[in-house]
Amino acid sequence: MPILSRAFFVPSKTLFPLLTIALWLTPIVNSDAQQSLELASSSNSKSLVAQSSTSRLIATGTQVSINNRTFPATWSQRQQPTKSEVATAMSDAGLMQLLGVDLLNTRDVTKQPVQWFSSPTVSAFELDTWHRDGYRYLDITQLASKMGWQMQAQGNILRINTPSATIQNIRQGKQTWGDRIVIDLNRPTFWQVTPQPVAAKPQPPSPTNDDDQPLNQEWLITIDATADRSITQQFQPSLPEQLTSTPANNQTSVLQVEAASNLTTIHLSVPAGLSPQLSTLPNPNRLVVDLRPDPMVERDIQWASGVRWRQRFVTLGNSRFPVVLLEINPQKTELSLLPISSVPNSLTGTAPIITTAQQLKAAAAINAGFFNRKNQLPLGAIRRDGQWLSGPILNRGAIAWNDSGKFKFGRLQLQETIITATGQRLPIDTFNSGYVKSGIAHYTNAWGTTYTPLIDNEIIVVVQNNQVVGQIPGGVSGATTIPIPPNGFLLALRANPQIASLLPVGSIIRTENSTTPADFSNYPHILGGGPLLLQNRQIVLNAQAEGFSEAFSRQKASRSTIGTTATGNLLIAAVHNRAGGAGPSLTEIAQIMQHLGCVDALNLDGGSSTSLYLGGQLLDRSPRTAARVHNGLGIFLQPRN
Repeated sequence: MPILSRAFFVPSKTLFPLLTIALWLTPIVNSDAQQSLELASSSNSKSLVAQSSTSRLIATGTQVSINNRTFPATWSQRQQPTKSEVATAMSDAGLMQLLGVDLLNTRDVTKQPVQWFSSPTVSAFELDTWHRDGYRYLDITQLASKMGWQMQAQGNILRINTPSATIQNIRQGKQTWGDRIVIDLNRPTFWQVTPQPVAAKPQPPSPTNDDDQPLNQEWLITIDATADRSITQQFQPSLPEQLTSTPANNQTSVLQVEAASNLTTIHLSVPAGLSPQLSTLPNPNRLVVDLRPDPMVERDIQWASGVRWRQRFVTLGNSRFPVVLLEINPQKTELSLLPISSVPNSLTGTAPIITTAQQLKAAAAINAGFFNRKNQLPLGAIRRDGQWLSGPILNRGAIAWNDSGKFKFGRLQLQETIITATGQRLPIDTFNSGYVKSGIAHYTNAWGTTYTPLIDNEIIVVVQNNQVVGQIPGGVSGATTIPIPPNGFLLALRANPQIASLLPVGSIIRTENSTTPADFSNYPHILGGGPLLLQNRQIVLNAQAEGFSEAFSRQKASRSTIGTTATGNLLIAAVHNRAGGAGPSLTEIAQIMQHLGCVDALNLDGGSSTSLYLGGQLLDRSPRTAARVHNGLGIFLQPRN
């Protein structure tokens, strides 16, 4: 499921545009001599350790040029305190996606062992780390020197150039779990993997043609190497149209090999349900492409103090689920956890979670509550720093927490009441919500500067300084924009116009609110989701009780979840398709969270919204397949002010 280093896993059938070039997997490491790699990976040699990064920042940038091809990636340079040399570092996202270096397990937050054209799972190099603005940087200074890379910072771009390489052979074979393609190289070099859009399936020529199996997925493997003409001719379609038509379903094939200007592109056809897992091997140098239903690489990396990145498989019955998760220690004073919104100072709007996290400089994030995709409005609880931004709906599950690292899970209701000048108590049904029902809806400045009626014939009561100052007919939904007073609020009266007579212009009113359970009010931060999965280690799943449809309850889909362990740590997790099948059901995701050691757990918005972010990358999927979302949970590497 994660699209990182040795595995490129796409958990859905979403189409990928051609322009996904290069954000995913571009291994590299070119050297002037194989001997240097053998030395680096020898058991008798010491690990390569980058220079100390505890020094002055002198340059940063957001683009990296790899042999004159430019890609987005963050980098930084620091002046060493005791040496004249400058330490150059890339974010681990860039290192994996552009250089193809694989990150190995570590519990040392200051060092990151990596594998690259060396023995599998053996650290050929160990890189110093530092954190800045939500990114983790790995010092590649000595690695570049050892491998013969030429590096130069030019403004916003870090340029890396390496010696050319040659493809010596391309071999195809079978393994017990699936197909394997081996690309023999004369030296380590860069490579990229790009999924291509799935073409529309042609209509069957006759009613007797009942072949409804999905078409193969085409992938491009681009290698910074020259291929001999004999290799390109070996994999050359006899007719141009053969390149655009995949072979018989469930068959893997190298469709074509093209070589030009020290770049070789391999067109690969992959059966539906499989994804390529890429790895490198030394002596001789090989790029290995395995087509698997379970391509995720398992990991356990202490990414930052209090942030542990894990990837593992969880088996339920006959199903094997790839789980990508972050374990957060909320007791770490250098961490802070906050609800995050896609649009500042407004509750209307959506954005990819990767975009929101990067803009806010969050180190990690996960999508959270449900929302209306058409009008981009929230459908659940959002409370930040003690202020309600949007109220809960339908008694759905929610998570609450404070800045001391205490959490609460439960089904949440907000009771809000208007008290008129004559003492009448009028219940408010929704607060700053895109959920529409008969009754009174309450909208404050947290909604934005204006309100546009969500249904026809609303009556808008304008309140300023606790006094009703006007009543405005809403008219046709979406047609009228009404300012929300900076020192007041609006009440939208729906399907019950007689309530307006109880709120005459000039009358004084006040509001009060409370929550059920009552102690939710004690927590400054709340995010809604649903349904609630676990409480006190027990599965308490009841989707219907939280207003979800029967179809939603039965659905198997990608899932975002959040939970807490017995030690008080927070788990945020993304789970996509099981090996060879669909994503988990609600019951299965509850069992997965139980298996991971959660005491309490909550389901969040899932499907195409499912997105788990860390340090510049989505861990669970390609950004091209991730939908825009309304809100999420952000983890920041700095304490609250």
